[in-house]
Amino acid sequence: MTTPERTALLLLNTGSPDAPEVSAVRRYLAEFLSDERVIELPKWKWWPILHGIILRVRPAKSAERYRGVWTEDGSPLLVHTKSIAEKLGRRLEGEGISVHWASCYGNPSIPAVLTDLEKAGVERLVVLPLFPQYAPQTTASAFDAVFRHLMTRRSQPALTTVREYGAHPAYIEALARRIEAHWEKTGRPFAEGGKLLMSFHGLPKSCIAKGDRYEEDCRKTAALLAERLGLKENEWLLAFQSRFGKEEWLTPYTEPTLRELGKAGVPRVDVVCPGFASDCLETIEEIDDEARRAYEESAENGRFEYIPALNDCDDAVALYARLALEALGRKT
Repeated sequence: MTTPERTALLLLNTGSPDAPEVSAVRRYLAEFLSDERVIELPKWKWWPILHGIILRVRPAKSAERYRGVWTEDGSPLLVHTKSIAEKLGRRLEGEGISVHWASCYGNPSIPAVLTDLEKAGVERLVVLPLFPQYAPQTTASAFDAVFRHLMTRRSQPALTTVREYGAHPAYIEALARRIEAHWEKTGRPFAEGGKLLMSFHGLPKSCIAKGDRYEEDCRKTAALLAERLGLKENEWLLAFQSRFGKEEWLTPYTEPTLRELGKAGVPRVDVVCPGFASDCLETIEEIDDEARRAYEESAENGRFEYIPALNDCDDAVALYARLALEALGRKT
């Protein structure tokens, strides 16, 4: 009699500091900004900037930002990721798949979780980074961490990875249903001359010049979502947020775009972030606070609506279950 194969699904998300305090944020930023996938500069050039300037100045500012979004249960990103894993675990229990989660930076770390899975006797592992569009700085970096750990193990599980899902029909449908549910409460913005802005995380333009498909994939997600929602060309637009440093990033930039819309007299703007699986600092503070103020300061009596990320909604859980089962070659 054969023993059933022990199969696990590992969800990966960026991570957060352990606390919204300067020391914790410094540790987190040191790990995050030391990743050669994230900062593509030679160490001799980057290390003095990182340790001599950034880690001396930025942790205090970032800790203040994290305090603004922190909840009683902790970091929003970690709270949502944990809840997704728990709900998904219950959904996939009947399929014989255990569900786990880890952070690319911070805790629970990828090596720690993989060590626990090895001790549990997991023989087949599906790795699903919660980044809809593939980018070296996110998806590839997450895979690197998994591969580095497995390289040290004598016994490795059969490994399957989910590279991206930004154009998957189930993802587009989940996003569309999320937006439509919001509009059922607030009305569609177009009747009053408003627009839907899809804001994606930015990347330096130099990455695209090196051959990265990230911008193309973001635009594909946006186009598919607009098509599913039945939007006209003048009813939606795309922009990129979270610029860091002085280098030119993908344009148009989200905040200046919102200021321009406000100055142009666009009476309402709804913003959704199809590159974020869960709400986090970049959506709560950067979009629903800073970007909101940028628009409202420019628009006379303008109305700003932020549409939350999928987080742990039923459609999101169903999506990840489908991605995992498809990766395993099972019917969904």
